[in-house]
Amino acid sequence: MSVSGSDAPGASAAGSGASASSESLGYEQARDELIDVVRRLEAGGTTLEESLALWERGEALAKVCRRWLEGARARLDAALEAEG
Repeated sequence: MSVSGSDAPGASAAGSGASASSESLGYEQARDELIDVVRRLEAGGTTLEESLALWERGEALAKVCRRWLEGARARLDAALEAEG
């Protein structure tokens, strides 16, 4: 699925490198990894440094998800406008 003519919506998303580059993640991959990051943060038991790295990764993943959703909304709006 391409968003706004781009295959990689997370072009400027920075991550800790804990998983695949944010730039190459699809929506479902980013969402699933974000869920895992949140679970790990909520579980606790990590050092401050690990928690900060998880938080930064979560922020990058949330940005990727937001871009995919914004792109999907734009495509849907364009399709509805073309129909009407």
